[in-house]
Amino acid sequence: MAEQGGLIDGGGLDQDTIAAIATPAGKGGVAIIRLSGGLSWSIAQSLCGRALQARTPALCTFKHQNDIIDQGLVLLFKGPHSFTGEDVAELHCHGGVVITSMLLDACLAMGARMARPGEFSERAFMNNKLDLAQAEGLADLIDAPTRQAARQAAASLRGAFSEAVNTLGNALLQIRIYIEAAIDFPEEEVDFLSDEGIRGQLSDTLTALTELIANAQQGALMSKAAKIVLTGKPNVGKSSLLNQLARDQIAIVTDVPGTTRDVIKQAINLGGLILEFADTAGIREASDIIELEGIQRARKALDTADLIIRVIDDSEKMEGETEQLPTGVPVIHVLNKIDLSNRPAGAQPASGVTTMAVSAATGAGISALESAILAALGLSTDTGITPFSARERHVSILQATHAILKEGIAQFNQTGAGEILAEDLRRAHDTLGEITGVVGVDALLGEIFSSFCIGK
Repeated sequence: MAEQGGLIDGGGLDQDTIAAIATPAGKGGVAIIRLSGGLSWSIAQSLCGRALQARTPALCTFKHQNDIIDQGLVLLFKGPHSFTGEDVAELHCHGGVVITSMLLDACLAMGARMARPGEFSERAFMNNKLDLAQAEGLADLIDAPTRQAARQAAASLRGAFSEAVNTLGNALLQIRIYIEAAIDFPEEEVDFLSDEGIRGQLSDTLTALTELIANAQQGALMSKAAKIVLTGKPNVGKSSLLNQLARDQIAIVTDVPGTTRDVIKQAINLGGLILEFADTAGIREASDIIELEGIQRARKALDTADLIIRVIDDSEKMEGETEQLPTGVPVIHVLNKIDLSNRPAGAQPASGVTTMAVSAATGAGISALESAILAALGLSTDTGITPFSARERHVSILQATHAILKEGIAQFNQTGAGEILAEDLRRAHDTLGEITGVVGVDALLGEIFSSFCIGK
């Protein structure tokens, strides 16, 4: 006998059946209506007018209240062996705006309700089909701006990031178990205070956490367009440099100081990686109200930059740079107009700061600058460098975990207090668990899944 879902076997009636169009709006060859929940099978079978089997595509004529809507395919998935873990139905119809709306309206009239953004993925998370990092990897896969980003998001969806997080979590847990056992059972004479193996494990775990933070930071930059801001005095060649990097005339270039009045943004592909460059107004004392507004916007852009490129005119004797840049943001100094200064192109010797010499007019040194930009961001075109996608949320959690663990190790080395170390290990473990959704994420779920598309 064929598997039955919805009202037929009474499964999944503990929450609403949801429905949504799972394909982009507009005209196309095929569109898909997705349903999940206890009524999904019965709705699909009622629309088709016959019984259907799980995981067996069936050609049906969709009919509601004696009105024929369309003809298409139906696929049924029996929970828990489905994306959401519930009974799921997919209705494949012709891709027209009116047709899909009519079919969705029929599903809603038969007892389903409209899904909230991300609700299908949220149900998959709640039913343990995906952890939170995998669900976010799914969203990143759909939104991936490049092939590299898509590969990394797919790795997160498969669980590569979650596995790395869980491995660290298990290491923290095992050390904590050992220490608490020594505290609770002193008669066993487990002297963890003098156990160099425990100190070694703590050190190794902290090192592994540091490496994971570096990978997550790369993954976070890959899953979005890293923001690179060009700054400097008027007429140093910022706009010309943007045009050279973009291989197009994006920004207006003149000899008149203050030509750029607003922040000009352009997505640029460097070696298959999408980066967002912003050309800003030259920073100087100005009285023109429009130029002043442009300078104010330039300063705001600097505050959100992932990388700052300070452009300097190498053909003139420049006064000392006085512009204050945000701390903690990598900076590349670019000596422009070397076609006039006769300086050799490429990396320049400098103390503590990356300095590149280029000519935005001729293109000399641009290739070396592009490589320096990727290096400053910790990115690479090598597909093996960044193994998974990540988000700023993940980076913040990993950094918080690192701070807790580092502080715990320091106080343990100073005081030898195992009870305090055990508590710090618990805090670090619980904090780390927020990435995959093991603990403490209830308040985050609505915010995370609301950013998903409807039907996902």
